[in-house]
Amino acid sequence: MEVMEHIIHEQEVSERLDKVLSTIDAGWSRSQVQQWIKDGQVLVNGESVKPNYKCALGDAVKISIPEPEELDVVPEAMELDIYYEDEDVVVVNKPRGMVVHPAPGHPSGTLVNGLMAHCKDLSGINGVLRPGIVHRIDKDTSGLLMVAKNDFSHEKLVNQLVEKTVTRKYKAIVHGNPPHDYGTIDAPIGRDSKDRQSMAIVDNGRNAVTHFRILDRYKDYSLVECELETGRTHQIRVHMKYIGYPLAGDPKYGPRKTLPIDGQALHAGVLGFIHPRTEEYVEFEADEPEEFKEIIRFLELNR
Repeated sequence: MEVMEHIIHEQEVSERLDKVLSTIDAGWSRSQVQQWIKDGQVLVNGESVKPNYKCALGDAVKISIPEPEELDVVPEAMELDIYYEDEDVVVVNKPRGMVVHPAPGHPSGTLVNGLMAHCKDLSGINGVLRPGIVHRIDKDTSGLLMVAKNDFSHEKLVNQLVEKTVTRKYKAIVHGNPPHDYGTIDAPIGRDSKDRQSMAIVDNGRNAVTHFRILDRYKDYSLVECELETGRTHQIRVHMKYIGYPLAGDPKYGPRKTLPIDGQALHAGVLGFIHPRTEEYVEFEADEPEEFKEIIRFLELNR
């Protein structure tokens, strides 16, 4: 069981405890948090409270996160684009449209189903639903992911993410032309209070930093490289919307009138990390999928 601690700060004072906790992680619904509180898995200053407890400045909240729901995750033979593999790590290029790991109501056809059929020896740290998964990318985002084949590698890779030493560069097509060729977006991300299925820039959100540079400019769009310093849910999509240049095709954060692409135009093209066993830096690069390249060609012809 994972244990997490949170200290109530000024912006959270007088807010309901269940509301505050549901903004910490995009995977936590408010009803789920309420159940944890009722089950005594959430303590404030060492004591059980009710979901409607009003938070006070400096309250120490301890959350004991239960193990994920046990599901039968069935290995499924599928073609995987493996960029690298050894006894510790797999680097795979995920196609757009593929979900990374199973969830209740979506038990099959995921990257995890394919990985289990491919190598059968994945880290168990993230439970039965997410074996080997160190980090995720969205269903309609394509690109490179690192997967741990044992607990030793998993812990080493997670520590690199925490220490911000992993290289993660994405290419994105955005609406509009930013005035500067380079920039850094430093704005906290948390669950949107008006839409629980979305993330937003919120005062009590988690620290989030994205560096970007313009690779090319077109008539009404730009090709941007985004490098993650942190890895929050929907980080690039939320940050680019925040500065006024949302991703093309993004059904959640972008405008309706957009390019003919199914889902956000976002590709995780570069992934670099220190190998957990050899301790040498390795880096991989994957080309954008054909659909992404077709959009670029279309924009080049209509500058």
